Amino acid sequence: MATPLKIDFVSDVSCPWCVIGLRALEQAAERLAGEVQLDLHFQPFELNPQMGPGGQDIGEHLQQKYGASAEQREATRAAIAARGAELGFTFTSGARSRIYNTFDAHRLLHWAELQGRQAPLKNGLFKAYFTDGQDPSDHDVLVRVAQEAGLDAQEARTVLASDRYADEVREREQFYLQQGIHSVPAVIVNDRHLIQGGQPVEVFEQALRQIAAQRQE
Repeated sequence: MATPLKIDFVSDVSCPWCVIGLRALEQAAERLAGEVQLDLHFQPFELNPQMGPGGQDIGEHLQQKYGASAEQREATRAAIAARGAELGFTFTSGARSRIYNTFDAHRLLHWAELQGRQAPLKNGLFKAYFTDGQDPSDHDVLVRVAQEAGLDAQEARTVLASDRYADEVREREQFYLQQGIHSVPAVIVNDRHLIQGGQPVEVFEQALRQIAAQRQE
């Protein structure tokens, strides 16, 4: 019988390493089919909570925030694209030209969790931003992705037009910050074990197997 493992996947929809981490985690779970069963919950984290409407040019943003040169940014972009390709995800060159505020996307993800459709929405948001170059702060984009994820489009638009779930999202964000989570992805297993970063499939596979074995002891 598969061992159930609760996974809190703390991430932002504008974080490329979060895509890599999620894909690797999902593929590790596939390898462990029959051994472990993931109970996956996506938790909010904003890389740029102060980002204003319209966003910011990504090159300018990365230079200001990290001091990254054009050469460093290109090397990182190439590394991310290669890792994504290995995991079956397309990071389209030039698609991600701007960085945006993601708070409304996190509110929609909170609502989607209540509907049991959080994972398809999360994956849809990653594709919309990183593959298709769309703005994850745009309500029309969010509604379309929600509908494609099997959610009710009109209800999604109603959620976005209100401030529903804003307090819940902020509370969750503060909780993880207070737990010492300051970079993402952060994968927390059974509220105890932390796996940090966009690790390879093999790292997730080994960690999940070890944690599952400890539960059975």
